[in-house]
Amino acid sequence: MSQIHHHDHSHGHHHHHHVEKLTSLNGIFIFSIVLNLLFVIIEAVIGLVEGSLSLLSDAGHNLSDVFSLVLVLVAFQLAKVHANSRFTYGYKKSTVLISLLNAIILLVAVGAIIIESIHKFYEPTEVNGVAISWTAGIGIVINGLTAFLLLRGQKNDLNVRGAFLHMVADTLVSVGVVISGIIIAVTGWTVVDPIVSLIIAAVILVSTWNLLSGSLRLSLDGLPENISLEQVRTTLLENDHIIDVHHLHVWAISTTDNALTAHVVIDSLDAMESAKIELKHQLKHLNIGHSTLEFETAESHCHEHDCA
Repeated sequence: MSQIHHHDHSHGHHHHHHVEKLTSLNGIFIFSIVLNLLFVIIEAVIGLVEGSLSLLSDAGHNLSDVFSLVLVLVAFQLAKVHANSRFTYGYKKSTVLISLLNAIILLVAVGAIIIESIHKFYEPTEVNGVAISWTAGIGIVINGLTAFLLLRGQKNDLNVRGAFLHMVADTLVSVGVVISGIIIAVTGWTVVDPIVSLIIAAVILVSTWNLLSGSLRLSLDGLPENISLEQVRTTLLENDHIIDVHHLHVWAISTTDNALTAHVVIDSLDAMESAKIELKHQLKHLNIGHSTLEFETAESHCHEHDCA
């Protein structure tokens, strides 16, 4: 029986390539943070002056998004920290915890918007629909631009996807606020303001659900959503020398890095080295960069499990 641990050059290259990708996103996130923070200040001031709940609720949500963008930037920096004797994978798992924290922040924002909206139904105030529409129109441009900048990176990282979904949701929300502003300006129906706020809350809730469930799953070492356990097993068994695979475990080290451990029954230990190289290469194509394989022959496997 032989246990093979994989910490070779290809893994180092994989990690280095991922760190480079994160670094390339730093500038985009810093620009997005500054841009969105300026908009939050403008939106909050106009919302206070005009007494618009939908603008204030949207400003509050945008502020939580700015905080989320900052957290993602922090996650990028933590992901670069090298492994040490106490944290053998470095601080990569913090990226999962930060995506979970971002989801919780969004849920708190939703709760605050719903409470304020209900209060607004009982105590309606006059609202300047034109001012709301113009302000939210600026929001469409800023949130849309930020979402576009994050479009490519969101395919490979849960944190970036979370930020991207926030911005898409905000863009849609701003469209809703523009519509409510026009309706108020034309009809004077101020009740539209809290109604739109509740719709905003619903949109945020829907966009948050996948982020929340995905973050919870990864924090509990559940199977990453882009990994099929059956496909992994089938791929390993495609090797001519592999008889069986058991004790198969796959989990996320971070929002982008996955790990695997497995017991592999091989027909001959002479073929172990070539099989190991092929299996690890195939696992990388399945987005599993860290793999630990324990090889055993059919005889030793049967001895341990009483095959007879």
